[in-house]
Amino acid sequence: MKKITYALIMALLTACDMVEYHPYDVKIDGPTNLTRTNCALIEQLCAGKDTLRFAHLCDTQRFYDETEKIVNDINHRDTIDFVIHTGDMTDFGLPKEYVWQRRILNTLKIPYITAIGNHDCLGTGEAAYHKMFGDDNFSLNASFLHIVSLNTNAYEYDYSKNIPDFAFMKADIASLPDSVTSTIIAMHVAPGMFLFNDNVADYFNQQCLNYRDLRFCICGHDHRFEIFHPFGDDGTTYYQCDDAKSCSYIIYTVTRNSYTYEIVQL
Repeated sequence: MKKITYALIMALLTACDMVEYHPYDVKIDGPTNLTRTNCALIEQLCAGKDTLRFAHLCDTQRFYDETEKIVNDINHRDTIDFVIHTGDMTDFGLPKEYVWQRRILNTLKIPYITAIGNHDCLGTGEAAYHKMFGDDNFSLNASFLHIVSLNTNAYEYDYSKNIPDFAFMKADIASLPDSVTSTIIAMHVAPGMFLFNDNVADYFNQQCLNYRDLRFCICGHDHRFEIFHPFGDDGTTYYQCDDAKSCSYIIYTVTRNSYTYEIVQL
């Protein structure tokens, strides 16, 4: 009887579907390195375009049904080129939360990229983000538009890590191709918000302005729509998207000479 019981226990433990890993174990099945894949798709799909349209959503943590509604609405529009998510896909940085969000976002008919949010850094969340998406600082060129995504969640690292990463920004600026004429920068927390390292805010602004024709910056975090200017009324415009709970997102239309935005409320 003991031998039978032991054999049964061992069979259960060795069955992959029966084993529950620790919630913070960064064991992620399915597609990974999504940032590199989707950046390449965006560059390919947008090559040579004079007008670009992209959707901006953020703070989808816990709001899975609402995120599905937003994704479904985007999928019913055939004029949007790509999507930018400005962070807080997760609430606790759990790998399972990343998997649940990926399951929804991967139903998009167009490629998407994601900035890392402060909640995404909790626990082993940063490691899970790196495995599923890739680097937390990256850029791409969508035709004439250079798109930069930065980790700005300094507080989550007790200000002990180089966040924002100025070395990345300087190298990125130095590598801009001649085909790029304008820039937008995506981040989760913006200067002036709690979690941003405001000791370096002015220097951050200087580095942002070193990019070629910085049009605007986009962010999330405060769970409300807002347009603001952290460095004065004549400084760079920041657009903060509302959270997914509100069932709203923003669509930007960017040309070589101008841009417009619209808020979509579902």
